[in-house]
Amino acid sequence: MKRIGMLTSGGDCQALNAAMRGVVKTLDNSKEDVEIYGFLDGYKGLIYSKFQMLTGRDFAGILTKGGTILGTSRTPFKTINDPDENGLNKVEAMKQNYYKLQLDCLVILGGNGTHKTANLLSQEGLNVITLPKTIDNDLWGTDMTFGFQSAVNIATDAIDCIHTTAASHGRVFIVEIMGHKVGWLPLNAGMAGGADIILIPEIPYDIDKVIAKIEEREKRGSRFTIIAVAEGAISKEDAKLSKKDYRKKLEKQVHPSVSYEIAADIQKKTGREVRVTVPGHMQRGGSPCPYDRVFASRLGSEAGKLILDGQYGFMVGYKNREIVRVPLEDVAGRLKTVDPDATIIQEAKLLGISFGD
Repeated sequence: MKRIGMLTSGGDCQALNAAMRGVVKTLDNSKEDVEIYGFLDGYKGLIYSKFQMLTGRDFAGILTKGGTILGTSRTPFKTINDPDENGLNKVEAMKQNYYKLQLDCLVILGGNGTHKTANLLSQEGLNVITLPKTIDNDLWGTDMTFGFQSAVNIATDAIDCIHTTAASHGRVFIVEIMGHKVGWLPLNAGMAGGADIILIPEIPYDIDKVIAKIEEREKRGSRFTIIAVAEGAISKEDAKLSKKDYRKKLEKQVHPSVSYEIAADIQKKTGREVRVTVPGHMQRGGSPCPYDRVFASRLGSEAGKLILDGQYGFMVGYKNREIVRVPLEDVAGRLKTVDPDATIIQEAKLLGISFGD
């Protein structure tokens, strides 16, 4: 009998259910007796022993369902060693619940913060296997994360829809795409949606270069401009500030986000009409796209095989079109950012896309 704990932590995304289904179906088809303990709302469920006993039937019919049947929440790694409001040691509580239930393994689905905690639990002696979930595609050790392609599709649809109204009114339109620290999502959605300007955190922008691109398009007879802006885009001036000074500036920020600041700057300097559209959490929602359904199922299947093989301490990743096993310690605390000199950036520039640099 194998007892498996499972939880989803951090922001939700498409294909979490598909990935869990892949794990459970693989274990069920092995004919080995298995008990599945689904911890509710992420690490909180493991900390406070809130779980449900699940069977294969609970994972039937969820391949196409977005979100997570277990619920999720954020438990910041930076405070994981701090006692809760009642003085509870969260790490010790997770360990105690793991051992109390006599678990053989924890399967944890999540992004960067989730992997830091997962690695900590692994170092504390728990058997842990992780799956790479994030729409940002910023996890180290894997070329792709599930949820990313579905989010690209949604963000691209948003840009596609903006094109017709932008062309009709002859306006500058900004579409704010999720991506606080890295720009993979706005980069891919921007290219797929035909954005004229793409602003990402890794390439600080010069607002005058952004305006120059808008004016260049106007001279060529284009009545509108589409700008895809990462929520974490930053100007060259702000990029020179220390983290402390930048945080102070954000605290005094009068605009809801960087996109509105850029819009205000463009309107002030050029007099052009600018509109901002923020798809927001729509990018996390809905059914997973076919790619993510297949991809998450493959990752889940490999996680199931790791459990059957008794191999722990790994993230199941994707490298050079193959599913791979990546040591957790290599993943935790590392971001996969967009290299400003990457070939995809150079190719985008050859297509005439400006990055405001």
